[in-house]
Amino acid sequence: MSNSRLLWPTQKELRRRFDLMDRMMQKRGVDTIAARGVDGGLAFLQACAKCRYCLHEEACRRWLTIRAPRRSPDFCPNAAFFQTCLSAD
Repeated sequence: MSNSRLLWPTQKELRRRFDLMDRMMQKRGVDTIAARGVDGGLAFLQACAKCRYCLHEEACRRWLTIRAPRRSPDFCPNAAFFQTCLSAD
């Protein structure tokens, strides 16, 4: 039996990671409706996929406790996407 199961997040992990993505977007001030329209929606789908397989879930959770961060954390694979969404406003 292969260890490919380790690569696929469980439903519980998916829910936690998408919740973190929602919280990150809120904290950064990203309009979720506008974000879904970037690049015809493809950029948002790509961001969701990056979050789904992100290995920094615990660091993300800790970062979200920071009172007023000025920018997305360096470890976030969606930092550039969030900045693009903010620049489009």
